[in-house]
Amino acid sequence: MSNFELIYMKIATFEKEKELQNAGYDIIAGVDEVGRGPLAGPVVTAACVIKNVSDFDNAPDEDLWKQVRDSKLLSEKQREETFEFIREKFFIGIGKCSPKAIDEINILQATLLAMRKAVEALEKDIDKSDVYTDAEKMMVMIDGNQLIPNFTREQVCVAKGDQISKSIAAASIIAKVARDKMMAKYDEKYHQYGFARHKGYGTKIHMEALQKYGATPIHRKSFAPVRKVL
Repeated sequence: MSNFELIYMKIATFEKEKELQNAGYDIIAGVDEVGRGPLAGPVVTAACVIKNVSDFDNAPDEDLWKQVRDSKLLSEKQREETFEFIREKFFIGIGKCSPKAIDEINILQATLLAMRKAVEALEKDIDKSDVYTDAEKMMVMIDGNQLIPNFTREQVCVAKGDQISKSIAAASIIAKVARDKMMAKYDEKYHQYGFARHKGYGTKIHMEALQKYGATPIHRKSFAPVRKVL
């Protein structure tokens, strides 16, 4: 597949990871978030590190590896099957912040806090194995343009990282599937809102339910559409 095709299809590669590896980093993590925009539910983040660095070179021609890309470019079925593939190939950490925390510290700070939690969970997952026992330097790649504040690990922002880095793309899929499952659980409890369908985003169905039934404990009360019905 040519570079033009890769760019056109927005298939992430391991080029950024290999660049950092050549710069002396032993562990390269990708971090992404899902759920900054919804009116309800948590913001969820994930952090991913490849288990076998030889996959940096072996991955491009395998079909499931091609699906490790921006989660928004995949169907729900593709995300589900790629989710399981990623769990086999990566160490994973998941973090989240509740609607209450979002209301207290704002969505940006809650997202960055959830990213910190994801990296901490990732490090625990790595520690369970003997893959990186001799590793000394770690770099955390953050999708977007905001670094995690007061963070001891080295980090770098990667704009549109889920379209560039396989590790960040993997994190985007893990976070998306994990959050969707959470919202499906909330749908069982608050079935009249349709959370399983819209995942808490401000769709017409959601807004009509919000007007009719009011806000639930999982709604973000600091968000204007929710605040209006309180």
